[in-house]
Amino acid sequence: MPFQPITPEKLSHAVIRQIEQLILRGVLRPGERLPPERDLAERLNVSRPSLRDAIASLQGSGLLTARAGAGVYVAEVLGGAFSPALVALFARHDDAVFDYLSFRRDMEGLAAARAAKMASDTDLAVIQAVFDKMETTHTKRNAEEEAQLDVQFHMAIIEASHNVVMLHMMRSMYDLLREGVFYNRQVIFSQRTSRMVLLDQHRAINAALQARDEAEARAAVEAHLDYVRSCLMDQQKAERNEDVARLRLAHERKG
Repeated sequence: MPFQPITPEKLSHAVIRQIEQLILRGVLRPGERLPPERDLAERLNVSRPSLRDAIASLQGSGLLTARAGAGVYVAEVLGGAFSPALVALFARHDDAVFDYLSFRRDMEGLAAARAAKMASDTDLAVIQAVFDKMETTHTKRNAEEEAQLDVQFHMAIIEASHNVVMLHMMRSMYDLLREGVFYNRQVIFSQRTSRMVLLDQHRAINAALQARDEAEARAAVEAHLDYVRSCLMDQQKAERNEDVARLRLAHERKG
């Protein structure tokens, strides 16, 4: 007969499953510190020895890491598929930059459509809260803070899409996303484009998500990233024109 005896599950196995789910779903993030052992054992309602067994197992599988005197953390390996050298290499080559923007357009458009359909009310409240911060920061004219919130806004949409493969894939690209947002804003601002344009684009994305309009959410994200791409192309053209103008000026001075 195909039946097997049922045995009680060890508490440590239940702890492992819960922590794995929190990591898988993106609730526990790379680099995040777990609560102290006593507090975590109380929250999970398990003994400290059971908790230690679970932590040791998760460390063995590479999901958690211990730092001497600092505690236990979610492993950074979950969020860093691209080395700093590769990020810098991408940034130096135009074809890679535009491929990256094209990839973001496709993936984030899909994520926005999924979020409009799949997000919980709490997910949408998170996105709204981030956008509210963007509006407040806009009045301060703090470019660095604006860029950080820009990244946070886009990641909140990806999290709200509730696709764990997409979530971790985009988290692994976090450095590319962060560097891309900073660079994109620098280029756009250098062209004297109104900062309000970017805020309005994010407002349109947020409004479509809050209305749970899948098509409009996707279209708003795609329009935003098309705009970024267009600004980058215009900047490249302006730089080439400036190079030619400098050559002409040098030639005239020699003459």
